Amino acid sequence: MSLKSFFKAGCIEVGTDEAGRGCLAGPVVAAAVILPSNFSHELLNDSKKLTEKQRHFLRPIIEKEALAWAIGYVWQEEIDEINILQASLLAMHQSISKLDIVPEHIIVDGNKFNDYKKIPHETIIKGDGKYLSIAAASVLAKTYRDDYMEKIHLDFPNYAWDRNKGYPTKVHRQGIRDHGITKHHRKTFRLLPEQYKLF
Repeated sequence: MSLKSFFKAGCIEVGTDEAGRGCLAGPVVAAAVILPSNFSHELLNDSKKLTEKQRHFLRPIIEKEALAWAIGYVWQEEIDEINILQASLLAMHQSISKLDIVPEHIIVDGNKFNDYKKIPHETIIKGDGKYLSIAAASVLAKTYRDDYMEKIHLDFPNYAWDRNKGYPTKVHRQGIRDHGITKHHRKTFRLLPEQYKLF
């Protein structure tokens, strides 16, 4: 099934998506992308259905071809303060606010979104597998977040963030058991199944 160009034709529409909601460490990262009406790419799809190599292949194409794109980060300290859902929505708002073009309509992956500057929006479950602009946003959000996790892995190599990107894998959780937590961990998350006091 080919992805659709727009939900609402005839206006400037932005797609937005986030990455990192289920992680134990690091920020939640969102992207917003406005694509030209004639944009298409046979490889572009929900970032979760693509390989890491495919995502990094697509990123410069999206950045070059998009009319506008931007990234928003909400860090672990704020995630702990406002909860991961609100942090995800805030990251999407941040990415939209950084665009060089003001959108007239917003399409969002998922089923929740907070109103943004009275711009009409539509939430679309599995939208990253239905609309090109959301799929493009999912690729940017995922690759920018992965790059950041690989960078901080160099300072905290005991958690294998270069491989798991902060998700709750066995190796990551064993690293928490053996070495405790870092400043990058989300303290309000259930970091271990047994969840003894970690800090």
